[in-house]
Amino acid sequence: MADLFADTTAPAALPAEAAPLADHLRPRTLADVVGQEHLTGPDGAIGRMVAVGRLSSMILWGPPGTGKTSIARLLADAVSLRFVAISAVFSGVAELKKVFAEARDHARTGTRTLLFVDEIHRFNRAQQDGFLPYVEDGTVILVGATTENPSFELNAALLSRAQVLILHRLDAAALGTLLDRAEEIEGRPLPVTPEARGALIASADGDGRFLLNQAETLFSVELEEPLDPSGLAALLHRRMAVYDKDREGHYNLISALHKAVRGSDPQAALYYLARMLVAGEQPLFLLRRLVRMAIEDIGLADPNALVQCIAAKETYDFLGSPEGELALAQACLYLATAPKSNAGYKALKAAQRAAKETGSLMPPKNILNAPTKLMKQAGYGKDYAYDHDAPDAFSGDDYWPEEMAPQTFYTPTPRGFEAKIAERLAYWDRLRKERRG
Repeated sequence: MADLFADTTAPAALPAEAAPLADHLRPRTLADVVGQEHLTGPDGAIGRMVAVGRLSSMILWGPPGTGKTSIARLLADAVSLRFVAISAVFSGVAELKKVFAEARDHARTGTRTLLFVDEIHRFNRAQQDGFLPYVEDGTVILVGATTENPSFELNAALLSRAQVLILHRLDAAALGTLLDRAEEIEGRPLPVTPEARGALIASADGDGRFLLNQAETLFSVELEEPLDPSGLAALLHRRMAVYDKDREGHYNLISALHKAVRGSDPQAALYYLARMLVAGEQPLFLLRRLVRMAIEDIGLADPNALVQCIAAKETYDFLGSPEGELALAQACLYLATAPKSNAGYKALKAAQRAAKETGSLMPPKNILNAPTKLMKQAGYGKDYAYDHDAPDAFSGDDYWPEEMAPQTFYTPTPRGFEAKIAERLAYWDRLRKERRG
């Protein structure tokens, strides 16, 4: 039976004419890598390691199509290491054992191995633990590639033995350089107008591989005249936003939405809300988060903020999508433009800390109910001052446990409705001092 994993160091190459454009344009040196100069340049982490000829294990974390695989191959070439590449999607324990055994055999002859593991986050925790002894004793220099946040997807033990390097999403300049190189290798310009070229770069969403695949499609068709943006959109398939509802993109966008609301920027808040809706996020998830924002970041500065969010939820339930999404937009805009206060949020946290510290202190007996004779004899409810019978419906009584001094947890801000609450609290404080003598 043929070995499916034979000759991992030298995979059979496609004929030159069959190789995709992205493969033709794969960089030959680290200097050819675009968009990652913060890592590959002389002052970058990779540049410094190559300069001294000594690599440490690393995790390359970045979006798709930003050069993770190319960098790994070039690192091996730059410091004369044997290069082995596997994918966590296709490889299991048996393949890993074989790779490690071969790496150990080569190490005995003085040849070290750079093991590149694509999609390393797809290995489970036990499989990730299997790398540790071989990384520690230098059998392999591990270079893992992942599009997911290593903090969430990789073992702490593995992360402690590898340096995490963050690759940037390719910007317009880097993507433009890739198109220039594609035109050079093809010997002709892309058949698009300057406006369509800009639209093509924007559609790549920072993914160089996707951009070159689209360029290859454009080079393969015969056109009488260059395409404008509308013609380009008709020819090429629309690219969906990069967004995985149970991965980091999900948390990044909801964080951005929350921060934009908190920062009173309705334009940015609406943009991130739209990003998530377009990407297929569940509206009820967004509504739950909007309710949280209304409580945490606005609170009593505008009590109607919470009412607006609950009304938006009821409206969405009634109308459904897409009409109900207008209710989400209205609630989002209301929150972003409302006066802000986290005084209630901070007050609860402070009260919870005090509750943990004070344990089971009894409230003062005068404010306790006395449904039994024994409780009355024990002083429960004695001398309770019924506030509605007092002037201004305010007795000024002390409601704190006898062993505990009064605390201040909630301090309203001078913004919105809380400004009026602050006036009331000041008024009651003055009455309390007068009536306690």
